[in-house]
Amino acid sequence: MTTTKHNELNAMERYVIEHKGTEPPFSGEYDDFYEAGTYICRRCNAELYRSEDKFNAHCGWPAFDDEVPGAVRRLPDPDGFRTEIECVACGGHLGHVFMGEGFTSKNTRHCVNSLSMRFVPASQAEGDGAG
Repeated sequence: MTTTKHNELNAMERYVIEHKGTEPPFSGEYDDFYEAGTYICRRCNAELYRSEDKFNAHCGWPAFDDEVPGAVRRLPDPDGFRTEIECVACGGHLGHVFMGEGFTSKNTRHCVNSLSMRFVPASQAEGDGAG
């Protein structure tokens, strides 16, 4: 059996990512954050979202109207009403996705816990030789 290497998580990150918890609204570092770059999975570093898809939904959590293609899996939430989203690469819990709210032309809102992601500034990505 192959074991995938994951980043070390603190207790609150484990609660959100591994136990499908939710951070308190308006508490996350990326809720009111709008720099250019990419959001990656805090657990496995897979690319999840791009800053150009982030918008202010005034909901208390970072909101995106699109994901990196193939990065996010949608699953029925155990509550029977919502749709859970998780990282395809490691299965880490991200939050929930909502459709039909009319916030953007894509009519989609990925409501994501800041604790589920890390931000990589565009300047850092360009400086690593990839750009």
